[in-house]
Amino acid sequence: MSIPQALPSRPDIEMSGKIVIVTGGASGTGAGIVQGFLDAGAKVAICDRPEMAEKANGQARFFPCDLRSHGSITGAVDGIASEFRRIDVLVTAAGGSPNVDFATVSPRFHEGVLALNLHGPIHFAQAVHRHMIANDEGGAIVNLTSIAALRPAPQTSCYAAARAGILGLTKSLAMEWAPHIRVNAIVAGMVDWGDDALPYGSADARRAICEALPGKRMGAPADVAMAALYLASPMASYISGTTMELHGGGEPPLFLDIIKRHSAIRA
Repeated sequence: MSIPQALPSRPDIEMSGKIVIVTGGASGTGAGIVQGFLDAGAKVAICDRPEMAEKANGQARFFPCDLRSHGSITGAVDGIASEFRRIDVLVTAAGGSPNVDFATVSPRFHEGVLALNLHGPIHFAQAVHRHMIANDEGGAIVNLTSIAALRPAPQTSCYAAARAGILGLTKSLAMEWAPHIRVNAIVAGMVDWGDDALPYGSADARRAICEALPGKRMGAPADVAMAALYLASPMASYISGTTMELHGGGEPPLFLDIIKRHSAIRA
């Protein structure tokens, strides 16, 4: 049996003429989302750290931004609106956190994690609001969050709390800003960027993870891009306040492995 790979890069969804902001769009999953919207005909503005400019897709317009700063976010969004004359879609793809010991790590570290993973999307949503409500067709926000929001995430506890907060933000804004602005979230499971160093270790480690997953592979940035495209498109015009779980069937629970090993011992 052949294992299905990531979806084709050229989507059937048409986004010509749409102005799309992707935070964290210069690398990783964010870069895949940028490419997906470009392939669909959209004009894309990447908001990312200044040092990421060289990695950004040359077809997209790069706007340097401190993703943890309210003032920097507001300035970048206003600059995008000034240049493109409208904003149709916001995808908040920026985020992440290294593993740390929760009991001993500094409060400053936790403040930084919250600033990037929760406060950043909050500030971006607020910054695009007045530009989206000026559009006759309204706007769409897609908040990318993590499976850590739904299951235990040891050594990333503050990150998990921030990503869970995104789900509450999504549902509340969807109700508060309806019907003009739709707001949805994508809970991404394990996504392989194709880098040996990030985020799942060596090629051997990734192969072992894939073998344990129901779909026999991890997600790819293109998978997340297609989900974001759908939620941002007219095809999802009545979808708002929802959470799309994108994990290929989920992670097998630990008890199944324990039962299997003990059954083998008894045999």
